[in-house]
Amino acid sequence: MQELPLMRKATAVWLVENTSLTFSQIARFCGLHELEVQGIADGDVASGIIGQNPIMSTQLTDEEIKRCEADPEKSLILNKSAASQVKTIEKRSKYTPIARRQDKPDGISYLLKYYPEITNVQIKKLIGTTDNMIDSIRSRSHWNMKNIKPRDLVLLGLCSQSQFNDVISQIKTEEIVEKPKKKTKTSKK
Repeated sequence: MQELPLMRKATAVWLVENTSLTFSQIARFCGLHELEVQGIADGDVASGIIGQNPIMSTQLTDEEIKRCEADPEKSLILNKSAASQVKTIEKRSKYTPIARRQDKPDGISYLLKYYPEITNVQIKKLIGTTDNMIDSIRSRSHWNMKNIKPRDLVLLGLCSQSQFNDVISQIKTEEIVEKPKKKTKTSKK
Protein backbone atom coordinates (compact mmCIF):
# COMPACT_ATOMS: atom_id res chain seq x y z
CA MET A 1 0.00 0.00 0.00
CA GLN A 2 1.39 3.37 -1.04
CA GLU A 3 1.85 5.96 1.68
CA LEU A 4 -0.08 9.13 0.99
CA PRO A 5 0.74 12.69 2.01
CA LEU A 6 -1.10 14.48 4.76
CA MET A 7 -3.95 16.71 3.59
CA ARG A 8 -4.04 15.13 0.15
CA LYS A 9 -6.36 17.63 -1.53
CA ALA A 10 -4.55 20.63 -0.09
CA THR A 11 -1.27 19.15 -1.33
CA ALA A 12 -2.81 18.51 -4.75
CA VAL A 13 -4.05 22.13 -4.90
CA TRP A 14 -0.53 23.41 -4.17
CA LEU A 15 1.08 21.06 -6.71
CA VAL A 16 -1.42 22.11 -9.43
CA GLU A 17 -0.84 25.82 -8.73
CA ASN A 18 2.93 25.78 -8.24
CA THR A 19 4.42 23.02 -10.41
CA SER A 20 4.32 21.79 -13.98
CA LEU A 21 3.64 18.18 -12.94
CA THR A 22 1.04 16.26 -14.95
CA PHE A 23 -2.40 15.55 -13.53
CA SER A 24 -1.50 11.87 -13.55
CA GLN A 25 1.64 12.43 -11.44
CA ILE A 26 -0.25 14.54 -8.90
CA ALA A 27 -3.12 12.04 -8.79
CA ARG A 28 -0.76 9.10 -8.12
CA PHE A 29 1.12 10.98 -5.40
CA CYS A 30 -2.01 12.27 -3.62
CA GLY A 31 -4.10 9.14 -4.04
CA LEU A 32 -6.76 10.97 -6.03
CA HIS A 33 -8.40 10.25 -9.37
CA GLU A 34 -6.86 12.04 -12.35
CA LEU A 35 -10.20 13.69 -13.18
CA GLU A 36 -10.38 15.03 -9.62
CA VAL A 37 -6.98 16.68 -10.09
CA GLN A 38 -8.18 18.11 -13.40
CA GLY A 39 -11.25 19.45 -11.54
CA ILE A 40 -8.92 21.11 -9.03
CA ALA A 41 -7.06 22.78 -11.90
CA ASP A 42 -10.33 23.94 -13.48
CA GLY A 43 -11.57 25.29 -10.15
CA ASP A 44 -14.55 22.91 -10.02
CA VAL A 45 -13.20 20.78 -7.16
CA ALA A 46 -11.68 21.96 -3.88
CA SER A 47 -12.41 25.60 -4.59
CA GLY A 48 -12.32 26.52 -0.89
CA ILE A 49 -9.20 24.55 -0.04
CA ILE A 50 -5.98 26.45 0.54
CA GLY A 51 -2.93 24.73 -0.94
CA GLN A 52 -0.49 23.10 1.48
CA ASN A 53 3.18 23.19 0.53
CA PRO A 54 4.60 19.63 0.73
CA ILE A 55 8.15 21.02 0.70
CA MET A 56 7.52 23.06 3.87
CA SER A 57 6.06 20.00 5.59
CA THR A 58 9.07 17.93 4.36
CA GLN A 59 6.81 15.46 2.56
CA LEU A 60 8.59 16.28 -0.71
CA THR A 61 11.86 17.85 -1.66
CA ASP A 62 12.37 20.47 -4.34
CA GLU A 63 14.72 18.06 -6.14
CA GLU A 64 12.01 15.37 -6.21
CA ILE A 65 9.54 17.78 -7.83
CA LYS A 66 12.12 18.89 -10.41
CA ARG A 67 13.01 15.26 -11.18
CA CYS A 68 9.37 14.45 -11.95
CA GLU A 69 8.75 17.70 -13.85
CA ALA A 70 11.59 16.70 -16.21
CA ASP A 71 10.07 13.26 -16.94
CA PRO A 72 6.25 12.92 -16.97
CA GLU A 73 6.52 9.12 -16.65
CA LYS A 74 8.14 9.28 -13.20
CA SER A 75 6.17 9.26 -9.97
CA LEU A 76 6.70 11.46 -6.95
CA ILE A 77 8.02 9.63 -3.91
CA LEU A 78 6.91 10.65 -0.43
CA ASN A 79 9.78 11.53 1.89
CA LYS A 80 9.78 8.58 4.32
CA SER A 81 11.31 10.52 7.20
CA ALA A 82 8.43 13.00 7.04
CA ALA A 83 5.87 10.23 7.02
CA SER A 84 7.47 8.58 10.05
CA GLN A 85 7.34 11.84 12.02
CA VAL A 86 3.56 11.82 11.92
CA LYS A 87 2.32 10.33 15.17
CA THR A 88 -0.66 8.07 15.18
CA ILE A 89 -3.48 8.95 17.51
CA GLU A 90 -3.09 7.12 20.79
CA LYS A 91 -6.11 5.31 22.09
CA ARG A 92 -7.68 7.38 24.81
CA SER A 93 -9.52 6.10 27.80
CA LYS A 94 -13.16 5.36 27.23
CA TYR A 95 -15.41 8.35 27.86
CA THR A 96 -18.52 7.70 29.90
CA PRO A 97 -21.19 10.41 30.06
CA ILE A 98 -21.75 11.93 33.50
CA ALA A 99 -25.24 10.43 33.69
CA ARG A 100 -23.77 6.92 33.31
CA ARG A 101 -20.84 7.21 35.72
CA GLN A 102 -22.83 6.21 38.80
CA ASP A 103 -23.70 2.97 36.96
CA LYS A 104 -20.08 1.81 36.67
CA PRO A 105 -19.94 0.17 40.12
CA ASP A 106 -23.14 -1.76 39.31
CA GLY A 107 -21.60 -2.99 36.05
CA ILE A 108 -18.38 -4.01 37.79
CA SER A 109 -20.39 -5.85 40.45
CA TYR A 110 -22.30 -7.69 37.70
CA LEU A 111 -19.08 -8.83 36.04
CA LEU A 112 -17.54 -9.96 39.32
CA LYS A 113 -20.69 -11.85 40.35
CA TYR A 114 -21.34 -13.71 37.09
CA TYR A 115 -17.76 -13.94 35.77
CA PRO A 116 -15.52 -14.18 38.87
CA GLU A 117 -12.52 -15.22 36.76
CA ILE A 118 -12.53 -11.92 34.84
CA THR A 119 -9.34 -9.88 35.15
CA ASN A 120 -9.05 -6.19 36.02
CA VAL A 121 -7.66 -5.52 32.54
CA GLN A 122 -10.75 -7.03 30.91
CA ILE A 123 -13.06 -5.02 33.17
CA LYS A 124 -11.17 -1.81 32.38
CA LYS A 125 -11.43 -2.61 28.67
CA LEU A 126 -15.21 -2.94 28.92
CA ILE A 127 -16.10 -0.21 31.39
CA GLY A 128 -13.15 2.17 31.47
CA THR A 129 -12.54 2.32 35.19
CA THR A 130 -9.61 2.12 37.62
CA ASP A 131 -7.96 -0.78 39.42
CA ASN A 132 -8.80 0.83 42.76
CA MET A 133 -12.51 0.90 41.93
CA ILE A 134 -12.48 -2.75 40.80
CA ASP A 135 -10.49 -3.92 43.82
CA SER A 136 -12.71 -2.06 46.27
CA ILE A 137 -15.83 -3.68 44.79
CA ARG A 138 -14.13 -7.09 44.62
CA SER A 139 -13.14 -6.87 48.31
CA ARG A 140 -16.52 -5.31 49.17
CA SER A 141 -14.81 -2.28 50.74
CA HIS A 142 -16.27 0.31 48.36
CA TRP A 143 -17.70 3.32 50.24
CA ASN A 144 -21.13 2.83 48.66
CA MET A 145 -21.22 -0.98 48.71
CA LYS A 146 -24.69 -1.21 50.31
CA ASN A 147 -26.22 0.60 47.30
CA ILE A 148 -24.33 -1.32 44.56
CA LYS A 149 -26.51 -3.87 42.81
CA PRO A 150 -25.23 -6.12 40.01
CA ARG A 151 -26.78 -4.84 36.78
CA ASP A 152 -26.05 -5.81 33.18
CA LEU A 153 -23.48 -3.37 31.80
CA VAL A 154 -24.83 -3.62 28.23
CA LEU A 155 -28.28 -2.56 29.43
CA LEU A 156 -26.65 0.22 31.44
CA GLY A 157 -24.99 1.46 28.23
CA LEU A 158 -21.43 1.06 29.54
CA CYS A 159 -20.35 -1.10 26.59
CA SER A 160 -21.79 -2.64 23.45
CA GLN A 161 -23.04 -6.21 23.22
CA SER A 162 -20.26 -7.11 20.78
CA GLN A 163 -17.56 -5.79 23.14
CA PHE A 164 -19.13 -7.75 25.99
CA ASN A 165 -19.31 -10.93 23.89
CA ASP A 166 -15.65 -10.58 22.85
CA VAL A 167 -14.45 -10.37 26.45
CA ILE A 168 -16.71 -13.20 27.65
CA SER A 169 -15.57 -15.49 24.82
CA GLN A 170 -11.98 -14.62 25.72
CA ILE A 171 -12.66 -15.62 29.34
CA LYS A 172 -14.24 -18.92 28.28
CA THR A 173 -11.31 -19.82 25.99
CA GLU A 174 -8.87 -19.04 28.81
CA GLU A 175 -10.88 -21.33 31.11
CA ILE A 176 -10.66 -24.19 28.61
CA VAL A 177 -6.92 -23.74 28.16
CA GLU A 178 -6.24 -23.48 31.90
CA LYS A 179 -8.28 -26.52 32.95
CA PRO A 180 -5.85 -29.39 33.36
CA LYS A 181 -6.85 -32.64 31.79
CA LYS A 182 -7.84 -35.15 34.43
CA LYS A 183 -5.72 -38.25 34.50
CA THR A 184 -7.30 -41.45 35.54
CA LYS A 185 -5.41 -43.34 38.17
CA THR A 186 -5.15 -47.04 37.77
CA SER A 187 -4.58 -48.99 40.89
CA LYS A 188 -2.19 -51.88 40.95
CA LYS A 189 -3.23 -55.02 42.69
